Order: sequence, then structure tokens, then C-alpha cells
Amino acid sequence: MVNAETHVLESRTRDRVLRVVSQEGPVSIAALVARLGLTETALRRHVDALHGEGLLEAREASGPKRRGRPAKEWVLTEQGHRALVSDYDHLAGEALRFLGATAGPDAVTAFAEHRAADLESRYAERIATAGKDPASRATALVEALNADGFAASARPVGGADGPLTGVQLCQGHCPVQHVAAEFPQFCEAETEAFSRLLGVHVQRLATLAHGDHVCTTFVPTPTTSTPTSERASS
Repeated sequence: MVNAETHVLESRTRDRVLRVVSQEGPVSIAALVARLGLTETALRRHVDALHGEGLLEAREASGPKRRGRPAKEWVLTEQGHRALVSDYDHLAGEALRFLGATAGPDAVTAFAEHRAADLESRYAERIATAGKDPASRATALVEALNADGFAASARPVGGADGPLTGVQLCQGHCPVQHVAAEFPQFCEAETEAFSRLLGVHVQRLATLAHGDHVCTTFVPTPTTSTPTSERASS
């Protein structure tokens, strides 16, 4: 099992690869090895993973053609550009630290709640059309999150008669992941917005901001049982 520290290091290396490809692409594996100081094996593993996620794409290398397999050079896809940790993340962190220092931590919380309220208002109508069933509303929430690039999914968990029957909602991408690592108010505000949208009290089990693989939220779903009188008469 990969621990949180290893996950963070892998994530940082991934960001370094994306940034260098963004700055110097099209760029070859050999050039990336020299630039990043990684072994070729390690570098190829990261490149293959990023390619598999749709963040990098290969192009035929420019220059004189050689015999054998065509050489590849790598560039970012549109999705890769969106995933790249940009200087705006650092600027946002600096701005929030300044806000907290000058106006107090309540101001940061208010901003996080304002951002979550905007998400809630945009999703409310779409989720309302799913009806009152929390599972159906969770499906609608997944669709809304995916439209915003959160790479969301949902699956049922627990048995029909179990105490923890519900839906596990996962988000594989978070646009404020690095800011939320320092300011958990963003995760808390989003969780509260999900509770209001779904009409049930949800529980955040894991977050990308804390080094987990995905953000995971448990959505309880009510179970219906046959009344005692009906069971006795059957």
C-alpha cells in the first residue's frame, strides 16, 4: 500500500514532468531524463502514466529520420494544461494567507463558503430534477461535477440491511487541491454544499488535499423495510 508521503512525492514528480514538458515540449525522453535527473526507467513510468491519463501525447520527433521505430517527443494535451499546477496556485495561496493575516481566519472561511455556494447554485436545478432519492441525486451530482472536470464517479456501498448503506462518491481531480491542503475550509465548505444539494448529511472520508488518491464522500441512502404488521400477515 502506498503511504501518504510516497503519494505526495509521486505527485510532485508528476507535476515536475508536466511543467518541463509544458516549458520545453515537444521534448524527448532523453531530454527529460537530463533535465529532471531521473533514471530513464522512472521517467518512462511517469510519462506512460501521464499519457494513460490523457495528460501527455506523443508526436513524431523532428529532425533527421532514423531507421527503426520512429522517435517520440512529448507535449501536453489540453487536459494536461488544465491539470498543470500553475503559478496561480501559489498566488492563490499567498492571497489567502494575506487575507487570513489581515482579516482573520473567518474571512478565509467566508471566502471558501462563498465559492461553495456558487457551485451549489449552479448545480441545484440539475440535481432537483433527479427527485428526492439521495442515490439519484448523487448520480446527478456526479454528472454536474464531471461537466466541471472533477473526474467524479459513484458506486453503491453496503448491504441492503447494513448500517452503512449508501453511495460512495469519488472525485479524481480538484482544482483547489494544493490550496485546500493548507486551508481545509475549502473541503469543509464543499462537503456542506454536497449535504444541502443531496438532502442528507454526507461524510468526507478522504481528500486529495491530504494526499489520498481521490476525494471520497459517503452519501447515506435510506433503506425501506416492510412494516411488522405486513410481515405478520404475509
